Amino acid sequence: MPADRLLNTVLRYYQDVHDAAKTDQIIGTTIHLLTQLSNPLNLGVLTSQLLTARAIWHRNDGAKTAIRIIGIYHTAAVRVHDNQVEGTRPKGQSDGGGLRCDEWTRAVVKGADERSRRWQHLLVLTGVLMGMEGNGRQSLSRALRNTLEQAVVMAANLALEENVEDGPAAAISVVTALNFAFPILSELHRAQINCNALLPIAVWAITGEEGFCDAQFLRVVGRDTTLQPGHVLSWPEASSSCQLLRQMDKQPLMANMGPLSKLTAFAVQHATDTPAVMQAQDALLVFTARVLGAWQSNPFSDIAPAFEGSKLSLETAQTTWPLLWQVLRKLMFGTTAVLQAIVARSLLDPQMLMHGLAHGIASKSLQILRNIFFISSRNSNSSFQVYTFTYMASLDVLSRDGLATETFLREIRPADAMLNPSTHLEMTLDLFYLNVAEHLPLSLSTESCELLVVKPAISYLSQEGPMSASMTELFESAHSAVLSALSCPQHSALTIKITPFYIVKVFDSFPRHISPRQFRIAFKTVMQVVSPPFPIAAMEPHMSETLLDMLRANTATAGTTLLPATPDVVSRALEETQEEPLSEQSALVMTLVDSLPFLPLPLVEEWLAIAAQAMNEIEDPRLKLPVKKRFWDILVNGEMDVERSAIGVAWWGTGGGRELVLFGGAPEPPMMSGALGRDTTSRL
Repeated sequence: MPADRLLNTVLRYYQDVHDAAKTDQIIGTTIHLLTQLSNPLNLGVLTSQLLTARAIWHRNDGAKTAIRIIGIYHTAAVRVHDNQVEGTRPKGQSDGGGLRCDEWTRAVVKGADERSRRWQHLLVLTGVLMGMEGNGRQSLSRALRNTLEQAVVMAANLALEENVEDGPAAAISVVTALNFAFPILSELHRAQINCNALLPIAVWAITGEEGFCDAQFLRVVGRDTTLQPGHVLSWPEASSSCQLLRQMDKQPLMANMGPLSKLTAFAVQHATDTPAVMQAQDALLVFTARVLGAWQSNPFSDIAPAFEGSKLSLETAQTTWPLLWQVLRKLMFGTTAVLQAIVARSLLDPQMLMHGLAHGIASKSLQILRNIFFISSRNSNSSFQVYTFTYMASLDVLSRDGLATETFLREIRPADAMLNPSTHLEMTLDLFYLNVAEHLPLSLSTESCELLVVKPAISYLSQEGPMSASMTELFESAHSAVLSALSCPQHSALTIKITPFYIVKVFDSFPRHISPRQFRIAFKTVMQVVSPPFPIAAMEPHMSETLLDMLRANTATAGTTLLPATPDVVSRALEETQEEPLSEQSALVMTLVDSLPFLPLPLVEEWLAIAAQAMNEIEDPRLKLPVKKRFWDILVNGEMDVERSAIGVAWWGTGGGRELVLFGGAPEPPMMSGALGRDTTSRL
């Protein structure tokens, strides 16, 4: 059928509503006509009629309809470009029924007239721009490409201004179009986007019905999850919630969540209205609170990663569980990308740096990270630079204000009754609390530090019995929090109070619950804290020697068998290379050697000799060698300051140190050159 007659037929079909198959046929015919019509006026009429056609718009389903319109013009533009480049048309004909790319583009764009809305124009312009200039295609002249990009931005800004009047479908269409056009736009044109108006819509697109549905999918999944015999949870693939999750994950914006989060972050960075940025953070806070609340009511929230194999049915473990975590990881990455932009801006924006605001913004950022910590704490999901920057920068800002720090810790601190959590989610939230508290003792008063840092941490150090991987993480974090509190000079009174108790806990934990590396770090840190120049050294001058006496006494009863590999998952992740073999005894002696650079000067020579004697008590040469190497390092690698090094040199040369270290304390008898050794037997 000739193109003109086919055009009339399609225009008639535009006026009525058809079933899905007929609608798809009409769309296919429209694409064909866009590449065949030779009259620019007809191309304009086709576009104008398409943007008001009942056959296309009767079921305006948000992003899907937007994708459909963009796809029509993208496909047509690509065909026009390809036909021209490949020379597939008969001689004398170019693409688009005889129109070149520039002519075809101008003709199509003229069809976006006053009879349709600006957001509909944006869909056409985006499709044309993508088809002509996307994926490295350079179909248009420089001037026309610049004009087309300017038209995209202008249509987007006008549509954003009319957003309230046009409704949610228009808003989601604008976000969808900009999401596709953004990578193609030049920096100049990106900077002209009205980010003040775009930001709230983009955040809504991420969190709302076209995105993560305000976390309602987690509640639906929970309703379809059943407990089977053997305390095994089952979430079948055939359930309605699983099908809903699959459909949600295939939604246009969900499938492009990475680019959408980048677009939203760009809007955060370039919005001129600071309150709009703060409202975006509030929206993320509300959204993530709903995510956490929905997860708390979900039966899956009590499953630790180490027990997934025994707590999930085979179908769930192999099919539906990975699907759920694919969506949850996407949620975490998208949220964190936007939050990182907010935190970065808060460090530079004068209005966000105002007194009282900066700490509130940091607190909200940490609260958001806490709400999604059940996702980021699994399988090293938080091991990426964007998350680390957001977390550490928020902590740094919060720690500048002691009152804000104390308020935040009180808000998220587990209740006293919850210090022994019964569910995995509670343990996860406690782990986040301890991780945060570790960074904040310097900002707290001594009373607050004891209540908000030391007391919760000590409750985990007092745990007895076997430990799961989750409990081990909590145990390690509790140690770090206590050591952080002890390391603050202004908390010397608290250090004096809890150091004896803490050291006893450290000895009780080794080697069952903590590795040799962790034991050495804990004891070495405490030794440093109770030694000069820390003020506690003047208040309790005998504490450092008392701790060393405890350590030396424990070496007498310590085990001499080789310790197994590091028992905790976290330490294995931190250790890039295998540690040298250690027994309980050699690890304690190694710790004694580690402590030598921190001793008060009058004790250095005495304890150098005691450490050497303890080393010589290690009978197994394999276990003794790492300790001897460490002893050498302490003496020669600069860990000791000038005064202690001088004492060490004197001890080595004239104090018997050389004989103790090299020969176990038995000096070689003096001999004349060439004399016979003592083992020579008589020949008489």
